[in-house]
Parts: sequence; C-alpha cells; structure tokens
Amino acid sequence: MICRINATSSENVTSMNGALKTLRAVQWAMLASILLYGIVGELAGPARTVDPALSYLFSTLAVAIVGVIFVVRRTLVLRAAESLATHPEDSVSLNHWRTGYLTTYALCEALALSGLVQRFLGCNLQQSALYYLGGFVLLFFFRPRQPESVGANVVGQP
Repeated sequence: MICRINATSSENVTSMNGALKTLRAVQWAMLASILLYGIVGELAGPARTVDPALSYLFSTLAVAIVGVIFVVRRTLVLRAAESLATHPEDSVSLNHWRTGYLTTYALCEALALSGLVQRFLGCNLQQSALYYLGGFVLLFFFRPRQPESVGANVVGQP
C-alpha cells in the first residue's frame, strides 16, 4: 500500500519562503566569512617564496570550481526552478532547488578558501585576493530568487 500526501500550494509557498530566508541567511553569513578570510590572511604574516607550480595548481582548481558551480546551477537550481514554476506543490523540486543553492554557495566558499590556503602557504595578497573576490562576487551574484509563478498561485486563491 502506497500512501502519498500532497502539500497544498499555500503550504509549499510557506516552505518556499522559509527556504528563501534560510538561503539568504546562509548567503550573507558566507559573504561575511569571505571578508574574514581576507583579514585573517593578512594577519597570517608576510609572503614567502612560493613554488610557481603551486600557483598553477590552485589556478586550475579555481577554474574547475567555477565550472562545477555553473553545472550545478544548470542541473539543480534552474531545472528545479522551472519545475516549481509549473508545479509549485512539488516538494522534491523544492529540495533540489535548495540543495542546488547550498551546493553553489559551498563551492563559492571553497574558491575563497583556496585563496586563504594560498595566503597561508606564502602567496602575496594580490594573488589571494583574486580568489577572495571571485568567491565573493559569485556568491553575491547567485542570490536566491523565488520561481515566478509560485507566489502568483497564492495571490489568486480565495
């Protein structure tokens, strides 16, 4: 026997609003932590000589992280947002949407953390700042947006 419980559209909008608030709080906390990485990196001390191969390794890692960010956005966030726009009661799509945003944010944070690791290994601020800035800009740019018709479905209800 299979029992299936469907949430109403208004319940899903409520959970969507809760997810948006949570994602925005996580986003702002991660943006603040990237600023702290820059401060901690500067307090770490003066730059030492760094093997150029290490810089190339981190550059390759950063490009890979940015590529994965865009793949995650396309496969999880955008597809789930399209599904939520047409079927706002779909809790699986809501979970994919939320997971996609959290994964995107974690990858942006990893990009900024690689700048901090480079700073601890002896790179100067100019080299590390690119990673901090990249993580910060991507994290800020990918702010959570509510799928269009989720809010529109509740407005017309009695």
